[in-house]
Amino acid sequence: MTSEAQRIGLRQMLNKVPEVTLYFWVIKVLCTTVGETASDYLSNNVGLGLTKTTYITAALLLATLVVQFRMRRYVAGIYWTGIVLISVVGTQITDNLTDNHGVSLVTTTALFSILLAIVFSVWWLSERTLSIHTIYTTRREGFYWLAVLFTFALGTAAGDLTAERLNVGYFWSLVLFAGAIALVVTLHYAPDLNAVLAFWIAYILTRPLGASLIRRARPQISVWFHQHMDLVDESGDSAGIERRFAALVGLPLARLVRERGSVVGWENHTLPGTTAFVVELPAGSLPAAAVRRYAEAVVAVTR
Repeated sequence: MTSEAQRIGLRQMLNKVPEVTLYFWVIKVLCTTVGETASDYLSNNVGLGLTKTTYITAALLLATLVVQFRMRRYVAGIYWTGIVLISVVGTQITDNLTDNHGVSLVTTTALFSILLAIVFSVWWLSERTLSIHTIYTTRREGFYWLAVLFTFALGTAAGDLTAERLNVGYFWSLVLFAGAIALVVTLHYAPDLNAVLAFWIAYILTRPLGASLIRRARPQISVWFHQHMDLVDESGDSAGIERRFAALVGLPLARLVRERGSVVGWENHTLPGTTAFVVELPAGSLPAAAVRRYAEAVVAVTR
């Protein structure tokens, strides 16, 4: 290829990062919530502990990045698997520093701000661009993933600092970070804020936004349906609600053995003060009247 248009076409073909659209940001926020919950689940409910979970997820991340770097183009499954894993690892880096080593959230927020600034500075001095639209060399891809790691670590620290240390709470943290992202979007499209700067500011802010969302959107009561034992499990933390549900749908109560890592165990541990229990449906398909009865019972116990 000799023409400039051909060279540009080659670069776009080999770019290793997806196009930045609304879907990109939706998936990014969802990956953030997955990272937040997966870290808690593996550490607390599976019983691995924070340190072992960090080693395992870091090893999985390295393996995924090896595959990602070997690709000659953007592959959605590999790229987003890397984002999910790096969100977990970024969260765990901050959690290890604060929980295991007693480093304050103010210090971790400042530390990761400085480290991210260093990464951006070296990236700019080396490549003269921070744009994600030109990730078509191994060096630029390395800078990109290092920056992403520190944005997750910084977002975790800043989000926890705002919600917990400054006592803002998760609801108002959600409002705060959503408002900050809206401001960035407005400045980008109105006074024409630099697109690369707007992208990286929004990228950092979506981490505490997603964490605040998953913490705020905590259900007070969760009913999990399974088949086919035909009973209501009373192993949850609020037997009164379970008994009421069983009476409404006409099923017997029984105490099931809760396996480690079960969703009910995870929810009751991760979201203390909430209630989760399992309803074992009868075998086979449910008639419409039964479906309606179960739906009405869910509404009744969650009012």
